[in-house]
Amino acid sequence: MIFVTLEHILTHISFSIISVVIIIQLMTFFGHEIPGLSNSLEKGMIATFLSITGLLIIRWIYSGHFPLSNLYESLMFLSWSFAIIHMIPKIWNHQNAKFLSAITTPSAILTQAFATSGLSTEMHQSPILVPALRSHWLMMHVSMMLLSYAALLVGSLFSIALLVIIFRKNLKIVVENQNLVIESSVFDQMDCLTFTENIKKTTSLSSFKNYYKYQLLERLDYWSSRVISIGFTFLTIGILSGAVWANEAWGSYWNWDPKETWAFITWTIYAIYSHTRTTKNWQGANSAIVASIGFFIIWICYFGVNLLGIGLHSYGSFILS
Repeated sequence: MIFVTLEHILTHISFSIISVVIIIQLMTFFGHEIPGLSNSLEKGMIATFLSITGLLIIRWIYSGHFPLSNLYESLMFLSWSFAIIHMIPKIWNHQNAKFLSAITTPSAILTQAFATSGLSTEMHQSPILVPALRSHWLMMHVSMMLLSYAALLVGSLFSIALLVIIFRKNLKIVVENQNLVIESSVFDQMDCLTFTENIKKTTSLSSFKNYYKYQLLERLDYWSSRVISIGFTFLTIGILSGAVWANEAWGSYWNWDPKETWAFITWTIYAIYSHTRTTKNWQGANSAIVASIGFFIIWICYFGVNLLGIGLHSYGSFILS
């Protein structure tokens, strides 16, 4: 009973802290950056990480197995994975690490909010494992898959943000060209010298804005490729360990189960992404399109079996409150 009480306390603590963190982050983005607020944000993410870690350890102790046996536990582990990804650049003392928190912090709070509020109370209970899940491969396979999902989702969101900025930029260029065509018809009525002076005044400002927009696109592309490369490595390890576990549990390394099929599709999409990163003409927007497709494929792979309730992996249930 004491373990359950501690679990509830840690759940509320972690959710409360990360809610404050997201408010601080919004204040930082929409206002002037205050050093004290930035430090509080980082401390808050560390506190959230420690709270979820304690929650998972407590569930592990009183359930007797690694807490990855149902949707609630996997969502909490996914939220923990987002916090891990947020902290990795801090450990390496990487510059521009604050840029990563724009994705990891909202992802962590949304995942945890859905786990604690969107699922029924029955889903919060730790179930008795079926025989196929009573294996040391449970921790290895499922943890690697969820870590890969977290990293790939974060990297794909960077790619989606990159595509949105490029789309808005191209749309603005089209509108400006149309306005230029319209204004050219009345150009002969304007003073040529006045027009030239206005162009000179706006050129430097335009270049200044374009420079920082270019820097933003470079950072988005950089973080997308780095985080996705980590996620792709985890995904490969997860699929290989899952194949070994499948052979141990079902006597076959691969059964083309729905979960296995979608995992293979996910791996193929990000393998294509990795290939596009090695081809100069395909970097940037083209590779971002592939990563954006992968973002939706991951959610199909993650929730598909739970929604359909079919296949060898349909041990958990998906019950909304």
